[in-house]
Amino acid sequence: MKQKFFSISVNRSLMIALVAMLAMGACKSKKKAVQQPAPPVPVEQVQEATPTPAPVSSGEEVAAEKLENYFNSVAAAGNVTIANQTIQEALRMFSNQETPVLIVIHEENGIKDYDEPTTIAKYLEYLKDTKKNLNYISDIRMDANGKVSELELRRK
Repeated sequence: MKQKFFSISVNRSLMIALVAMLAMGACKSKKKAVQQPAPPVPVEQVQEATPTPAPVSSGEEVAAEKLENYFNSVAAAGNVTIANQTIQEALRMFSNQETPVLIVIHEENGIKDYDEPTTIAKYLEYLKDTKKNLNYISDIRMDANGKVSELELRRK
């Protein structure tokens, strides 16, 4: 019985030693792999393309963007004084305070239904009172002087 126990423990010891040597050998090969620098990657020569000019915004696009900012500022103004100052700045972009503002409430087959027409002065006051800008600019018309002569809005 003692001989059997001895042979089992020897077999077990040899197995443990073999596993330990394999583990140590694997660690060393991993270290070598990590320590070796990666082979250089070939770099392709890229010809620099001629820079394309930035798209030029039309006067209408610039005006629409400024007006959207004014509308949001009036609606978000902290007090009446700030809102009134912003309204005065925005009105300078229009040909006059009676510039028509049309709000599209429905469109089907190219036929538009508008809410009751208003003026830019009244619309800005409406934004100040409600503190909500629920519309976006869908069409803007400019006069020869670069001032807004008509504005068409839609629901967001």
